[in-house]
Amino acid sequence: MLTQPKKTKYRKYFKPRRGPGNLNQTHKLEELNFFALIAMESGFLNGRQIEAARQNIRRKVKREGKLEIKVFPDIAISRKASAARMGKGKGKVDHWVSSIPAGKTIFTLYGIEAEQGVPALQSGANKLPIKLKIYQL
Repeated sequence: MLTQPKKTKYRKYFKPRRGPGNLNQTHKLEELNFFALIAMESGFLNGRQIEAARQNIRRKVKREGKLEIKVFPDIAISRKASAARMGKGKGKVDHWVSSIPAGKTIFTLYGIEAEQGVPALQSGANKLPIKLKIYQL
C-alpha cells in the first residue's frame, strides 16, 4: 500500500525548490542485532520507491524481526497531462515525496541476525535512487 497523508491543510502545495540539506545527528543505539539504512546524500524519495524497498526487505528476511520506516512522503507533487494545453490551472496531484537530508535514517531493522539482515537491507538499498549505507551494531 502506498503511503500518503490522509488529510492535508491544502490540496496542492508549491514545488520544493531546494533539495534537502545535510543532517548532523548522532545515532543512539542500545539494542543488539540492530541495523539501520542511512542516507549518504540528499534527495527525494517517492512513496512507490519506499514501498518497493520495504517489500524487498521483508521478503528477504522472510517476515521475521521488526522493520520500521522512519520517513513518510508528505510533499505533494502535481503534474499536468502531457497533451494538456497551457493554462487551465495547476495539474492534479501525481505522487507524494519525502525529503531526505544526508545522514537521515530511512529504515531500521531489529531482532534478526547479521547474516540475514545486512543482505536484506542491501537489496532494499538497491531499490532506492540515493546512496545509502548500512549501520550495524
